[in-house]
Amino acid sequence: MPVTTHLIYFSPTSTTKMIVEQIAEGIGDTSVAHHDLTRLKGRLDLRLDDGLAVIGVPVYAGRVPEICLERLGGLSASGVPAVLVVLYGNRAFEDALIELRDVAVAKGFTVIAAGAFIGEHSYSTTTQPIAAHRPDPADLAKAREFGSLIARRLRAGIGVAMPVIPGDVPYRERPPLGGVAPETDPGLCTLCGTCAALCPTFVIKVDDRVLTSAEGCLKCCACTKGCPAGARTLHHPTVDTRREMLINQCSERKEPALFL
Repeated sequence: MPVTTHLIYFSPTSTTKMIVEQIAEGIGDTSVAHHDLTRLKGRLDLRLDDGLAVIGVPVYAGRVPEICLERLGGLSASGVPAVLVVLYGNRAFEDALIELRDVAVAKGFTVIAAGAFIGEHSYSTTTQPIAAHRPDPADLAKAREFGSLIARRLRAGIGVAMPVIPGDVPYRERPPLGGVAPETDPGLCTLCGTCAALCPTFVIKVDDRVLTSAEGCLKCCACTKGCPAGARTLHHPTVDTRREMLINQCSERKEPALFL
């Protein structure tokens, strides 16, 4: 068993973080080191020569978000085993997991397991829920079970072979992000600064009002979900259309998919 489990994750609304933490709990018998990319300024400069890595990212339109690739820029390893995790909003993870596999292998990791888990969609609201409150207790239990299975394989010396991971190469085309962002209701806003403190791209500024640079917005909606006054909302014709489609077509519960 490795001495340290390194959790490397990008998680604006903490859902991916919850899953990788539960996987680590299931692995057990190791110390846990957190490497949070969410509000990292610049890139993670980290070389791993031992231990185990659990790398987790959200899925944006079937791909690994470009900001995750940028912040993983300084990560490298020398054959360290890695568990890959993507978290999607109950639609599909498409090419994100195979893309993350290719990134991890290029950085020197030995991929031993992978999983696709479900989290509340960034477009989900209280009145228009999409995978609301996920990961839920069943998802978290599945993540712990996944970790336990990985630990048993490591103790037995199993799991060196890379698992078969679904997805296509070349990856699906990445749609452009930016240009649309949540807005603030000045009648509700208390200028508390929570939105700016949560934003992973640092595009929200709070002074005598809240200003958001839409060009750099990921539409992760950490600010809307985290605003204590409910003053931040995301409504735009393209988002509203997409939200309605997700509600109509992606409401049936999907379960985590594990690859070992």
